[in-house]
Amino acid sequence: MEDFDFSGKIVLVTGASRGIGKEIAQKFASLGATVVGTATTAEGASKIEESLNGKGFGLVLNALQLDTVAQVVDQVVEKCGAAPDILVNNAGITRDTLFMRMKDVDFDEVIACNLTAAVRLSKACIGPMMKKRAGRIISITSVVGETGNAGQCNYAASKAGIIGFTRSLAQEVGSRGITVNCVAPGFIETDMTKVLSDEQKKAYESRIPLRKLGQAADIANAVVFLASDWASYITGTTLDVNGGMRCA
Repeated sequence: MEDFDFSGKIVLVTGASRGIGKEIAQKFASLGATVVGTATTAEGASKIEESLNGKGFGLVLNALQLDTVAQVVDQVVEKCGAAPDILVNNAGITRDTLFMRMKDVDFDEVIACNLTAAVRLSKACIGPMMKKRAGRIISITSVVGETGNAGQCNYAASKAGIIGFTRSLAQEVGSRGITVNCVAPGFIETDMTKVLSDEQKKAYESRIPLRKLGQAADIANAVVFLASDWASYITGTTLDVNGGMRCA
């Protein structure tokens, strides 16, 4: 379908070495885009490049080193000849524990990685997008950023921040042809959920109207939709992909 042909587009996906980020990167590559994915290590970046089969590149990005985040866009220009047309802020970490036991560093690092790094990367991409009068910024938030969750005050705050940032930025840059949106996953089968016992999985599934965990492909499909021409009149919104958790 022409609307899902991303030939000639440059897509930057953070946290693309595994899970949801890897699925997003590979989906865009399969639809013709040149994809640049980031990982926290050189080994991870090499694996991204291998998985893209000549359709993109892997770069190292440690989102906790905030002073270096914007430099990734310069590296994309060096590799691809232009700045990203589409930015997917996916990289994130967790440091879960009850708030009374949470160390300041665990709160600060989650905010830095999940929110501040995404903000700085968005800022680095906005300039070139405004000059072209076109662009897509899509950030991966979470159902937890909408509902909260005990033991995840830091993570919930970072993801709620992404939603507020998205709504505000969308209002600022919409007149320049740039859309800014979020995708909010629910419980998705990833490496983190594979360690759960069958009993734990059943407990999670009981909270989901569709009675199953989501797949990384479900999130990738939502991201591709928001990046496509089909979503050209959608901005400042959060697309819930959670099997109905928020209506339960």
